[in-house]
Amino acid sequence: MKKVVKTDLFASKAPLEWAVIANGQLSTAQIPIDTEGKVVDGGIEAQARQTMENFKHTIEAAELTMADVTQVLIYVTARDQLPVFNAVYAEYFEAPYPNRAAMIVAGLAREEMLCEVVAYAAVPQ
Repeated sequence: MKKVVKTDLFASKAPLEWAVIANGQLSTAQIPIDTEGKVVDGGIEAQARQTMENFKHTIEAAELTMADVTQVLIYVTARDQLPVFNAVYAEYFEAPYPNRAAMIVAGLAREEMLCEVVAYAAVPQ
């Protein structure tokens, strides 16, 4: 049985939840949108920061911490964006870090999006 994590993030019109918990694991995907559901301006640094803020908010809404995150998948639309995303990402984690993969993709769901994060966290039973 899955439990939806209630957040203060923009309520998407798409058929999705920002995070769900099932089988002792939180699953989430986060994008660089503001409280009105608009993709933030300002390039990859601003979008990475908004994505990570949305991510952290979701983790905390689930009554977890960033230390509970076990895996992160990062998607960016250009290779030169990755070092910038990494710098922002590093502000949100301490060792031991979650397992991580980064992918360069041709595009994301919204044309103006430069990044997206998919992540998993352990939920104490």
